[in-house]
Amino acid sequence: MHLKTIFHTLRYRNFRIFFVGQTISLTGTWMQSIAMSWLVYRLTNSPFLLGIVGFTSQIPTFILSPFAGVMADRWNRRRILILTQTLSMAQAFILAILTLTGTIKVWHIISLGIILGSINSLDIPARQSFIVEMVERKENLGNAIALNSLMFNAARLVGPSIAGILIAVIGEGVCFLINGVSFLAVIISLLAMRIDSPKKSETKNSHVLEGLKEGFAYAFGFVPIRFILSLLSIVSIMGMSYVVLMPVFARDVLKGGPGTLGLLMASAGVGALTATVYLASRKTILGLGKMIPISSSIFALGLIAFSLSHFMWVSSFLLMLIGFGVMVHMAASNTILQTIVDDDKRGRIMSLYTMAFMGTAPLGSLLAGSLATSIGVTNTLIIGGALCLVASALFATKLPVLRKIIHPIYKRIGIIQIYP
Repeated sequence: MHLKTIFHTLRYRNFRIFFVGQTISLTGTWMQSIAMSWLVYRLTNSPFLLGIVGFTSQIPTFILSPFAGVMADRWNRRRILILTQTLSMAQAFILAILTLTGTIKVWHIISLGIILGSINSLDIPARQSFIVEMVERKENLGNAIALNSLMFNAARLVGPSIAGILIAVIGEGVCFLINGVSFLAVIISLLAMRIDSPKKSETKNSHVLEGLKEGFAYAFGFVPIRFILSLLSIVSIMGMSYVVLMPVFARDVLKGGPGTLGLLMASAGVGALTATVYLASRKTILGLGKMIPISSSIFALGLIAFSLSHFMWVSSFLLMLIGFGVMVHMAASNTILQTIVDDDKRGRIMSLYTMAFMGTAPLGSLLAGSLATSIGVTNTLIIGGALCLVASALFATKLPVLRKIIHPIYKRIGIIQIYP
């Protein structure tokens, strides 16, 4: 495994400075995420309210992402990102002030979560579709997306660990404050870029609803995109709710504190980081299709086993498998979608990708919170993992059909000739 292969997309100046700025910012974002979940559970002792907070912070992504995708195809994506990062910074500072002054209430957290979810509904599709503008050549998309995931998971590894220590020593408010300051790094990196003005989309003069309808028709009329988005949705709704319930496992199952929570989340980050290094080291996107059901099955089996564990070292190891599986699934799906999609619909397909994986998560959070209250966290994760496993098996049976459709596209854009 050669470092030059893993990091070769960093030779693009714009992507390189974005990589550095975003890594710093995402570390703060993960610190805030851990601190917020611990704060909610400390204030309420309620798994159900953990689910409610997760639901309200993510449901705007489900509702607004399709419209945001139309905007990402029409507007300058770099300017969109500067706006969304500035608004996210303001949200973090407000959260910090309320917490540090001791006036924070659960309704504040819910309200600010809705605001951040609304901001993210525009930020994520714009950021995902902006990658192709930074790397220029499509054959480098797989490596760029893998490195994008790598910085996300490097932050996921570092952020929770720092947050766990700071929460125990100082409190949650400092984590929110650090997150607010960290947004300056990515804003500065965006301002420092040299990006050619993108071509105006032909959909710019059409009505927003027409653009939205066109995006849905394209996505669900094209079998590979439809299948990939469907599996992502099922994994998100039924499996990713484990993150919302993590404070319950940390405190009540493993008998730990905020440091335990940070260590558990960092373990998932180690697995995900390993996945991104593996993906970045690949020289071709060929073969990623079969990795989708394999990785989602690893995630599902890891989730079932984790739900039954009462030992910290076993739980940490299983979370590494969970993190590895879900990250390969996400990144492989993202890479294939961005490779086969028409350029003028990239923002809309990335918005549907966002809606499938992140936008459906609030439904899973709400469902998980309700089920955990009535049947317990262990049974909740077992059911979710089993359903993800069934969906993965069904997707695997469709691989020959998907291969027949996708390979001609790879030939047309030169990928198969470049990597025979």
